[in-house]
Order: sequence, then structure tokens, then C-alpha cells
Amino acid sequence: MDKINSIRTGRHCVFEMHAHLVFVTKYRGKVFNDAHLQSLEALFRHVCKDFEAELEEFNGETDHVHLLVNFPPKVAISKLVNSLKGVSSRRMKLLHPELVQPAYRKNALWSPSYFAGSVGGAPLSVVKQYIEQQTRPE
Repeated sequence: MDKINSIRTGRHCVFEMHAHLVFVTKYRGKVFNDAHLQSLEALFRHVCKDFEAELEEFNGETDHVHLLVNFPPKVAISKLVNSLKGVSSRRMKLLHPELVQPAYRKNALWSPSYFAGSVGGAPLSVVKQYIEQQTRPE
């Protein structure tokens, strides 16, 4: 895939798809420090690369993280999220054993739920107006 400005191209499509993802720790445990967040960012970037996606922005607090991901249309967001959470949970145990006791309740770092929102592009009202104003053949 080539990248021209923020628009990406695939073999049969041109796209610009972004998702804002939020992952919360199990039981909202306040377990992360800066070193943990740095490790998570590196892990998330690696997983995104495997999906031909890009982690464009990352930050977090002690009990949750935010990701802005640019992904191709062939990627199901649920599959990407599953891999991001699964890989990071397993690898964080190895990279930061000090997290195991406070963070891994019931052997999981993350809550099973997550937030995913589409972002970018024109507001819905503008897109609706554009579609309404198309010249329809009679």
C-alpha cells in the first residue's frame, strides 16, 4: 500500500479510515506507569504493522490507554482489537513481571470490553447533504 498524504491506496481501493480505541484495565486497576505505557506503545505499533495498520497516536493513564489507528478496509476492527489486547497482555507479563500481581486479575490485563469510534473526515451532516444533492437520473 502506498501512502499519499493521509489517503492510502490498496490494490483495488483508496481509503482513509481511522478508529479511536480505548482499552481499560481489568477492574479499572491503576497499574500503569510511564515505562509500562512506553512498552505498550511499542507492542501496539508492532501489532498494527502486522495488520498493515498504523498507530498514529498513543497515550494513556494509570488505568486505560487511547489509540488512534489508521487501518485498511480489509481489516475487521474487532480482529485488530483482539490481537492488540491479546498480544499486549501476554507480552506485558514477560516484559514487566512486576505487573503480574497487581494487574493480572483472573489472568487478564484488560477488561473484556473496549471503545471503538470512527474518526476523521467530514461531519455526518456534510456527508448526508452531499449525498442528498447528487443529481439523480429520471
